[in-house]
Amino acid sequence: MTHIRLLVDKSDLSRAELRTLEDAPLSAGQVRVAVQRFALTANNITYAAFGDAMHYWDFFPTPDPAWGVVPVWGFGDVVQSLHPGVAVGERLYGYFPMGDQLVLQPQHLSPSGFSDSAPHRAALHGVYNQYLRCNTDPMYSRETEDLQALLRPLFTTSWLIDDFLADNAFFGCAGDAAHPGVMLLSSASSKTAYGTAFMLAQRTGIRVVGLTSPANLAFCESLGCYQQVLGYEALDTLAADTPCIYIDFAGNAGLRSAVHHRFAQLAYSCAIGGTHVEQLGGARDLPGPKASLFFAPAQIKKRRTEWGAQVLAERLLQAWQSFLTRVSDPQSPWLEVQQHRGPAALQAVYQAVLAGRSDPRTGHMVRPRAMDSHN
Repeated sequence: MTHIRLLVDKSDLSRAELRTLEDAPLSAGQVRVAVQRFALTANNITYAAFGDAMHYWDFFPTPDPAWGVVPVWGFGDVVQSLHPGVAVGERLYGYFPMGDQLVLQPQHLSPSGFSDSAPHRAALHGVYNQYLRCNTDPMYSRETEDLQALLRPLFTTSWLIDDFLADNAFFGCAGDAAHPGVMLLSSASSKTAYGTAFMLAQRTGIRVVGLTSPANLAFCESLGCYQQVLGYEALDTLAADTPCIYIDFAGNAGLRSAVHHRFAQLAYSCAIGGTHVEQLGGARDLPGPKASLFFAPAQIKKRRTEWGAQVLAERLLQAWQSFLTRVSDPQSPWLEVQQHRGPAALQAVYQAVLAGRSDPRTGHMVRPRAMDSHN
């Protein structure tokens, strides 16, 4: 038996090749998962762009270290099990390779899920090693699987960004209704950005301003979560003495430099991801605060310690349900799901997302198995 993986050249993300690999026999304690469906978004391109720096390439190693597998979020079914605590047929949500199969070595089992104890994942952050059992997951519903795969990991990051900034009193930037501080979000059409804007818009003393390309202005304005949307070329229409925080979803070095040089009262510079892969660059020698990379698992760990796991889960679930209701509003949905089936379609949609050719209102779901009838 064989399985497929889409491998990406780490030095040139536009080079991607489908590889057919031999199935390895399971060892005692392992399970084989058939990957049924996963989302492909700009977030996955960020995983590739920061693959070395943030160890994203290390989750699904390849025989050739020059090539890597981009992680994705999605669902899979256990099709073979040599672990007494995991049954064939269980549906799991978690971190999968761009391919149609994954072998896991479950440990720390609970009714809610387990973690993968594969040796190569031992040093990687535990958040990404968790696999949730769908039949006990309060955030799961079969009819919204696509939206969960597309938005859940991104919205979790969005929620944590909002929580992190509020936890730090917006670094002194928040004002009042007459003189609000500005939250300046780049790549405003991206899902993580508008999820963050959705949360920030519920805060007082701040004004949420989105920066985007001219082609995406109308889309961002239609969302209603930005109080102002500007094209990148219109950055200088904001007063230079505006107290602000820069929340950088684009990773565009030129834009980051422009923000740092323009705003004398830049209180904090928060780097989230890199959707503009071709323009990624360093942040050294810029005026103002040092650009700081936001690492969502660190804020999760802090809140789990302070609030406890149950309170953290309840607060996130409440916010998620509110967000999902808005996103899927039949009168004006923020997202329309587009389905792709089979290995060739996976390769094509990866190239489209990498090149930024996707409509921001489109969410890409991939079913890697071309002949999977029960999914």
